Amino acid sequence: MNKKAILPIILTAVTALALTACQNNSAVSDAQTAEESQAAPTAEKDVVLDLGDKVSYYTGNIVSVNSSETVSVVPDIAQIVYSVRTEAKTASDCQQKNNEAVSSVITQLKELGVEEGSIQTSDYYMNPIYNYSGNTAKVTGYEATAALTVSDLAIDGLDEILSKSVDSGINTIQSITYMASNYDESYQEALQKAVDSAYQKAQVLAKASGRNVGTALNITETSGYTEARYNDTARSNMLQSAKMEAMEDLSSSSVMPGEISVEASIIVEYQMY
Repeated sequence: MNKKAILPIILTAVTALALTACQNNSAVSDAQTAEESQAAPTAEKDVVLDLGDKVSYYTGNIVSVNSSETVSVVPDIAQIVYSVRTEAKTASDCQQKNNEAVSSVITQLKELGVEEGSIQTSDYYMNPIYNYSGNTAKVTGYEATAALTVSDLAIDGLDEILSKSVDSGINTIQSITYMASNYDESYQEALQKAVDSAYQKAQVLAKASGRNVGTALNITETSGYTEARYNDTARSNMLQSAKMEAMEDLSSSSVMPGEISVEASIIVEYQMY
């Protein structure tokens, strides 16, 4: 066979091999594409969330609810801010009289069982007393005021403390604040109630839209720490006067602290399916 007859046969064989290779590569590429499509969800499909024993498809449907619950607690401790005010002709005498009066009050409080660590001098100032009757203001004396903050007082013995404090030299009581020593426990109880209430709200909303409530995706605490306290404003208003008759009325009245509302507020986001 001559060379001219062999050449067409070789070209035909090479062409056939090339076509076969292209077909095989195309089949492999199609198979890989199919496997990748099955292995990962497309943008049009849901994203799979592993929820433990259950597998749920999360489509971005969320229900967000606010919840606020309160727990009532009876206060058991109090904080009192006293003032001791004295006057004298000279600054040194005024200061000495004030120091003696404050020492007398502190001694009385300790005798009543108040711990020294619960008594703090929270403020002190001295001012001149002027006489403006003439053309020129004249200093006629001095007045000094010392404030004592007394904390962690048992409410059961507060009546006696108020009465004997007046006798020992207190002439103004600036404020009485009631607090609960078990605030943390009460606040945690309010938080639990708020979570339960949030779930019930989410169930109602989900059912109304033809869905069910899934797992909680996010919980945000929105309430602040208040230490569960309130001021006895009725007494505090009466205390602003330094008149002894007002103080005597105070010391003879009974302490009725009432109740404190401990509030917890949250925002919860639930999955819906």
